[in-house]
Amino acid sequence: MEQGVRAERQLAVILFAQLRNFEQIADMLDPEIVMNLVNEFLTLIAETASQASGETLGVQNDTAMIAFRGAPPMQTAQKAAQTALSLQVELTGLAERWKTDYGVQTATAMGLHLGEAVFGESGTAGSPRLLGAFGDTVTIAERLARRSRAGEFVLSDAVMAALSVSNLPLNATPLPAIEMPRRPPVRIFGVLLDNRLDFT
Repeated sequence: MEQGVRAERQLAVILFAQLRNFEQIADMLDPEIVMNLVNEFLTLIAETASQASGETLGVQNDTAMIAFRGAPPMQTAQKAAQTALSLQVELTGLAERWKTDYGVQTATAMGLHLGEAVFGESGTAGSPRLLGAFGDTVTIAERLARRSRAGEFVLSDAVMAALSVSNLPLNATPLPAIEMPRRPPVRIFGVLLDNRLDFT
């Protein structure tokens, strides 16, 4: 085992935000425009999350991962859900502007799950170390983002249970449970904008 690697197991809410239809956008537009749009998407996510003490841990293709940790479950869940609500509105506005400016259609779908994750810096020898989160909590949050419809965010029952003692208004609708290999079914809830797009 490599010496000096710092890691910890910590309770957190993991939020995945996925930009739908971005593969087609990347194929349609000039590379410089594609990267400008990616950076605009990531900047908005990072700035919105940081206002609620969220950490943007990384991006893979069209999906960003955010972690909320270091506080009691109710506060952590409340910060994560408030961020999802804010992003739902802000990213819808961003998508409308992209449609006007570039003639492309997109929307963001998000998934949130509360549980323990391993946090630590990782990377290959000789490369910069990057903070990441690992474990089943991350896997479930990513799956919920894939399950979410365009313009929607999906929360696990663990997040909803932590939110049940808070005063955050959340119009969440129960959805069919997620079935995952070697795990009990995960009960989920969806929060959907009235003006969501229907292409995904």
